[in-house]
Amino acid sequence: MGMEFTDSHVHFWDPSLRRYPWLSAVPEIAGAHGPGDLVREAAGSPPSRIVFVQADCERGSALDEVEWVESLAGHAPQISGIVAFAPMDAGPGTAAALEALRGRPLVRGVRHLIQGEPDPGFCLCPAFLEGVRRCGELGLSFDLCVRHPQLAAVVELARLCPGTSLVLDHAGKPDLRSNVLDPWRSHIAQLAECPNVTCKVSGLVTEAGTAALDPERFVPTISHLIETFGPSRLLFGSDWPVVKLASPYPTWLKMARTLLAHLPDSDQAAIFGGNAARVYRLVPS
Repeated sequence: MGMEFTDSHVHFWDPSLRRYPWLSAVPEIAGAHGPGDLVREAAGSPPSRIVFVQADCERGSALDEVEWVESLAGHAPQISGIVAFAPMDAGPGTAAALEALRGRPLVRGVRHLIQGEPDPGFCLCPAFLEGVRRCGELGLSFDLCVRHPQLAAVVELARLCPGTSLVLDHAGKPDLRSNVLDPWRSHIAQLAECPNVTCKVSGLVTEAGTAALDPERFVPTISHLIETFGPSRLLFGSDWPVVKLASPYPTWLKMARTLLAHLPDSDQAAIFGGNAARVYRLVPS
C-alpha cells in the first residue's frame, strides 16, 4: 500500500467561499474538504499526484474555483492538474470560457456535467459537439460524467469528436445496485472502439452502495473494462470525497488494488499512474 500512485479524480470544495447547490442533498459530505483532509483520511496511503476535477459550483464561480485550486497547489504540490468547468453549449460563451482557461498553468481538461440532463441525447446538440471539438483544438481533454442510460449518445459523441481526448468518468456509472450490466457492457465495448476515449476506474463503490464492499461484487465490471479498454486506457480515481458516501478512501484504494492485482506490474503501474500522466499531460512529481 505504500506504492506511489496518481489519483485521477479528486474534488475539493469550501462552501464558505462559493456555493455548491448539490451539496444540500448530501449533508454527510457538505463540509469543506481540502488537500490536508485527503492526506489525513488516506491514512498513510495518500496519492503522490492528484487531478482535481471541477466540483459543480455555481457556474459564475467556475473560474474562481480554478484560481482557488491553483492557490491550494502552492501548498499541496501533489495537485498536478485541473479539469475545469466550461459550458459546452453556449456558443460564443463557450469560446470565451475556453480561452480564459487556456492560459491557466494547471488546467488540462474541461468538464460539463451531462448526467443530470433529462434528454438522453443532450450531448449531441450541435452547440455541445462544437464545444467538445473546440476543446481538442485547444489541446484540452473533455471529461464525460454520464449515467449508463446516456452512454448510447456518448458513443456517438466520441465518434463525432475524434480530435478530442475524452475521459469517461466512473466507468459510465453502471447499474451496480441492481447488478444489471446490460446494455452497459455493449455500450462500453462500442465506446472502447473509439481510440480517443479512456476510462476511469472510479465511482464504482458509490454506484453500488455501502452494502457492496466485497471486491468480488465488482469483478464482472472490472473484467469488462480490462477486456474492452485494456490496461493502457484505464485510470484509477477515487472520486473523493464523494466516495465517502459508500466507503473510506483507503477501503476503495485497497479494493481497486485487489481487483487489479492479477495484472502484470507494468499494467498496474499504468492504471495507477502512467496513464493519467499521459492523458492529462502531468509533469513528473
